[in-house]
Amino acid sequence: MRRPLRVALLAVLAAASLPVVGTPGTAAPAAAADKPPLATTPPMGWNSWNKFGCDIDEELIRGTADAMVSSGMRAAGYTYVNIDDCWMAPERDAQGRLQADPVRFPSGIKALADYVHARGLKLGIYSSAGTMTCQRLPASLDHETTDAASFAAWGVDLLKYDNCYNEGRPALERYTAMADALAATGRDIVYSICEWGANRPWEWAAEIGGHYWRTTGDISDRWGSVVSILDQQVGLEAYSGPNGWNDPDMLEIGNGGMTTEEYRAHMSLWSILNAPLIAGNDLRSMDPTTRALLTDRDVIAVNQDWAGIQGHKIADDGDLEVWAKPTSGGGAAVVLFNRGTTGARVATTAADLGLPGARAYTMRDLWTDTTTVTRSHVRASVPAHGARMFVVRPGGHGAPAVAPDAVAPGYVEQGESFTASVLVTNDGTRPVRDVRVALAAPPGWDVRAEDGTRVRVVRPGRTATLDFTVTAPATVANGTHALTADIRHRTGRVSGHGAVTTATSPVGTPWLSDLEPVSAEVGWGSLGVDESVDGNPLTIAGVTYAKGLAPHAASELTYYLGEHCTRFTAAAGIDDETGNRGSVTFTVVGDGRTLAETGLVTGGQPAVPVDVDVTGVTELVLVAGVGPDNNNYDHSEWVDPKLTCQATR
Repeated sequence: MRRPLRVALLAVLAAASLPVVGTPGTAAPAAAADKPPLATTPPMGWNSWNKFGCDIDEELIRGTADAMVSSGMRAAGYTYVNIDDCWMAPERDAQGRLQADPVRFPSGIKALADYVHARGLKLGIYSSAGTMTCQRLPASLDHETTDAASFAAWGVDLLKYDNCYNEGRPALERYTAMADALAATGRDIVYSICEWGANRPWEWAAEIGGHYWRTTGDISDRWGSVVSILDQQVGLEAYSGPNGWNDPDMLEIGNGGMTTEEYRAHMSLWSILNAPLIAGNDLRSMDPTTRALLTDRDVIAVNQDWAGIQGHKIADDGDLEVWAKPTSGGGAAVVLFNRGTTGARVATTAADLGLPGARAYTMRDLWTDTTTVTRSHVRASVPAHGARMFVVRPGGHGAPAVAPDAVAPGYVEQGESFTASVLVTNDGTRPVRDVRVALAAPPGWDVRAEDGTRVRVVRPGRTATLDFTVTAPATVANGTHALTADIRHRTGRVSGHGAVTTATSPVGTPWLSDLEPVSAEVGWGSLGVDESVDGNPLTIAGVTYAKGLAPHAASELTYYLGEHCTRFTAAAGIDDETGNRGSVTFTVVGDGRTLAETGLVTGGQPAVPVDVDVTGVTELVLVAGVGPDNNNYDHSEWVDPKLTCQATR
């Protein structure tokens, strides 16, 4: 759950109980002896689904193959051009074989494979281990031998095998049948098991011939989805390695639903997780920023490192996390991750990364292409919904690592003045001289330095603090506003990221669904307000509700109460549109403290009443967590959510 914001992360591990990065807890299971070694590093490529869905044809696939070459993605390591659902005709041919849709793919799959191969790339295709694909087209259950033979004859190099319309038959049986059929063709075909993590495929998929396997439900182009999927990767690192990889689903970078900082964090985290890097945007028209994020060679090198050890979370302080992995070169890759809504300093140490003792360590910032030297601390100011990524190695000398921070109060009212502090910490082995500091706020805000803007010297291990008085405009809109510190010194320049939230406390007895949240992070789709996540009336166990919030789990909804309210009431459950499926836990948090918990709620169960004393609470957070069946069908809802507050402000 969320803890108080702007808390600097102290990445302290319990060395007696947690393995350091260099010593994973257990070895990955051995792959089947006869499985071809087609994925010694995580596969890289492109897939049509995230951007185009069913709006695909052979011209799109040809154009994408051309763009993969011209954009530099092939040179960066992207190899597979994967056609997802909707490529097949509605009926099999007279011999019972799958056939390409004659309108969308008039030249057939074989001709398309030849086109892709001629450009030094490989072709992937899609089917489902069910009677139909997810889009209700012919699929491969009980047709495995025939379909695998067709894929091989067409020159297909990868099969993504989905889980729709599976008749309730055992997953192991269905996915083994296709693995055996692919092996019998004699063609090298990468086997991507898209089972949604429903039956813990990480425990068996490698053994039956899978090269990578989905660990969760589908990703969507939203921050809440990325964070929810990331949470579900914790503990799975033991099941990943060369020729058998965990797959947290495809990349959404460049599809427009997130910010550049969020996409950078997405790429950083998927890379350190050794996830297959399967782009899902329109390669034909991507902008330079998207191209740079997808093709950064240093970041990709972490993902493709031949040591094959998946990164894992080594520290967690609520919104602030550290993820790391050893590299084959004797160093450690690390992602300093800020999942919160305000910038903050995130930190760990060389010892916590499993590195041997040394007088100093080099820190290579993979996104800025800069190298600094630290005595031990590995820390940086990370923007909201952002990540910084480093490779840290023992030894070296050079410019000192400077850790900035910008600290401000959590909430202020419109027109209020407050103090924001900029911290400059010298983590290096040499003094930092001639430090100049500026603090930037949004246009219309007043910023005045209280103690000047220059520091003559900051010695190793010391911190300089400069205070600024900031005044929010009386007319500023409610929301979170960035504060950015620009710190320059003789050997470098760094930025510190902070924020402050302007908000207005509620009055009377409002429905929570009539108020604007401070932030809304949902695991899939968009937040439903007085309707379900699928846009239907709110209905739980046959009861329909007029008012409510529908955030697909995992989710966090944050509201400002400003110590003006005394009571929060609601009921929590899963919408009937899931067909009695799904499982969710609901938690009410006030100022970082748990106020109420429902325990596990399952689909079809009546809504569980919630009645909470919120006296003195500034920040109310409603958390919906995923149950044991992953986030599949977790259409969580807070219905009849009402506050009791003071009559006036």
